[in-house]
Amino acid sequence: MADNKQAFQAGQAAGKAEEKSNVLVDKVKEAATGAGTAAQTAGQKISEAAVGAVNVVKDKTGLGK
Repeated sequence: MADNKQAFQAGQAAGKAEEKSNVLVDKVKEAATGAGTAAQTAGQKISEAAVGAVNVVKDKTGLGK
């Protein structure tokens, strides 16, 4: 009888541990997605700023005409 109870408790503990690990994995995935989005946005802003800078140089040097 004690063996069944111990096996049941071990199963419960394993299930709880698996659920906690799944929650942590989901949080890590969300954080990684957020970081990727932020990096993509930053890259886009840098690219836009570079294009703007090139256009200013072209206008100032007369190359843009």
